[in-house]
Amino acid sequence: MDTDSIWTEKNSQDFIQYGNDFVPYRDEQQRIIGELIAPLPPLANVVDLGCGAGLLSYQLLKQYSEATVYAYDGSPTMLAQATQQAGPYQDRFRTQQFDLAATDWRQFSFPVHAVVSSLLIHHLNDAGKQQLFQDLYQALASGGALFVADIIRPTTTAGFEIAAQQWDAYVEQQQHPNAYQTFTTDHWNYFAYPNEDPIDQPSTLLDQLNWLKEAGFQSVDAYWMFAGHAIFGGKKK
Repeated sequence: MDTDSIWTEKNSQDFIQYGNDFVPYRDEQQRIIGELIAPLPPLANVVDLGCGAGLLSYQLLKQYSEATVYAYDGSPTMLAQATQQAGPYQDRFRTQQFDLAATDWRQFSFPVHAVVSSLLIHHLNDAGKQQLFQDLYQALASGGALFVADIIRPTTTAGFEIAAQQWDAYVEQQQHPNAYQTFTTDHWNYFAYPNEDPIDQPSTLLDQLNWLKEAGFQSVDAYWMFAGHAIFGGKKK
């Protein structure tokens, strides 16, 4: 994706329009994350990092009828769309604009029972991810969960090629007019253009699983993977 090394509001608008076409099996990913964070205590607080258009937040609000979702994003356009998406659950939905790389937001004024994130953490470098996992472990209440859906960096040329081909084929099969043209023209496929945009810094899956364990998380595993996208995470004992 060519963003001149920053995420722009134009990128947000494109992702709102084409996100369902760009994100492989998005509904399935959201369902899996919703299942993985269970069980939640009554009146649970869930933090959605990089909430985007708010589809995952909406799914969690719908699935957990007593939970409050705190949605964080760096884009005002995304936060506005997420607020609209929350619809009838506005009373249990809060938004916050933030800078992922900053640390001030990582101390919460409320108990955090689950943190979820989709297609965000790859914007941090290796050290940034390690520190984030450590900070979130400290922030989580006992028994809390962290589950991440993100692109991961293959370790071989074949891994890059397979991920690029799978992602390209998936988007080409979608029905939204102009989705595939936008996907290819704007170079959204990281695996086809891995060194093009410094904003994309995915780490290997193995490294991230190890960093989660080092932070203290238990039951760490990868729970789903396709086209270089993976769901992984763990829980705090």
